[in-house]
Amino acid sequence: MKSRDYKAALAPMREELAAMARWAQATGQRIVVLFEGRDTAGKGGAIRAVSEKLNPRQCHIAALAKPTEAEQSQWYFQRYVRHLPSAGEIVLFDRSWYNRAGVEKVMGYADAPQVARFLEQAPTFEKMLVDDSILLFKYWLGTDQAQQEERLRERLDDPLKRWKLSPVDLAARGKYDAYTEAREAMLAATHTEWAPWTLVDFNDQKRGRLTLLRDLLDRLPDTRVAAPQIDFPPLGREPKVERYTVIEPIESFPSD
Repeated sequence: MKSRDYKAALAPMREELAAMARWAQATGQRIVVLFEGRDTAGKGGAIRAVSEKLNPRQCHIAALAKPTEAEQSQWYFQRYVRHLPSAGEIVLFDRSWYNRAGVEKVMGYADAPQVARFLEQAPTFEKMLVDDSILLFKYWLGTDQAQQEERLRERLDDPLKRWKLSPVDLAARGKYDAYTEAREAMLAATHTEWAPWTLVDFNDQKRGRLTLLRDLLDRLPDTRVAAPQIDFPPLGREPKVERYTVIEPIESFPSD
């Protein structure tokens, strides 16, 4: 999808996202969105599409590192619970508790009994969230292996994206089918009436973002809350120029 067409379609959705945030703040609603998918699928870009124009004090991104030794001894869901939203907040999980059913299972970081216990407990855990009036949305971003290979190569060649390329990403290249099997088992166990999964094709990332945003916005309740009226009277004098008496600003970057 061309960038011009993408930006034109995204602009009105961003206004709707701002309205969503205003509604959540006014009503105290709590919103949780999970972004799951293969490496390079486009989770980061999708999260930015949601969050970029929202107040970062209200819209939080939870991207957890690997668990510490202490966290490994806790109830599995415990470290995720502390990131759940308070009234009026939106939390976007860049990967979530579903790590256990995906990368931890495929890469051998969790054994079969741990994975089985997770798949049994996850629907109950999510029902507790939904029953407590949290709006929970779960998205899986899909991409074919040819696209995945192209994006991994791009990360390797681009020094600004090299940080995204981890040993786990490289090891996962030979486990595409294993990740597919793990995803299907996850969907079979956790696609519930109260917390359904939504699968989005992210082979075209721009189109995928628009698809995800449109679905998210369409599934929200009526979020129309009038923007507050703010008086902005004339200044009543000529604007003043910034001046300094103690320290001068550093030299500006050259224009040529």
